[in-house]
Amino acid sequence: MSRASLDKKPADVAAMFDGTAERYDLLNTLMTGGQDRRWRREVVRAVEARPGERILDLAAGTGTSSVPFAEAGAHTVACDFSLGMLRVGVRRQAGVRRLSFVAGDALRLPFADGVFDAVTISFGLRNVADTGQALRELRRVTRSGGRLLVCEVSHPPNGLLALGHRTHLKFGLPLLARVSSNPDSYRYLAESTLAWPDQAALARLLQDAGWGEVRWRDLTFGVAALHHAVNPG
Repeated sequence: MSRASLDKKPADVAAMFDGTAERYDLLNTLMTGGQDRRWRREVVRAVEARPGERILDLAAGTGTSSVPFAEAGAHTVACDFSLGMLRVGVRRQAGVRRLSFVAGDALRLPFADGVFDAVTISFGLRNVADTGQALRELRRVTRSGGRLLVCEVSHPPNGLLALGHRTHLKFGLPLLARVSSNPDSYRYLAESTLAWPDQAALARLLQDAGWGEVRWRDLTFGVAALHHAVNPG
């Protein structure tokens, strides 16, 4: 399987996720100690999908994160640039109404301007080669007044918890990697988490990309964070 590095070359990242598609949801659960499921429920509550809305779930992978939006009555697009992930998603989510899968690059989204009422990305923004460009693209395809929800790994503000978190990433995940069939995925996820900006820095990136009303809320003491924003138009 391809070993993605922190320069995040799209082909390498896509190949890595293609190789782990069948076990991706399990990988997330193991890496987060089961917290990812609770975090995704928080995303669903924060997005507040409404019947008839159009929602883009970017970096949706197998579409697990997209299903609740469709079940709430929103016309939902699960978009990802890993064809392997999309193939698994199409098979697993067959029969889910109002859910479609689209292959697309976060830096050049295949959608017209202002077509979505809400856009969201969970645990995928740190895999994009140019964070600012991805945030600008998300804003481009969101209608004026539309909302953005980013759920991403982050850094606990408490010093002691931050130390424990870094220790887990540096030493705990490599131990999991040794017994995993996808060790490179664990190493990449640990490295990309350690290199990711903290909550305030991500908020500034959102503002620089033109998003307004930016705010965030920590999850699990700041191990992850939900960032909310609105497209001012």
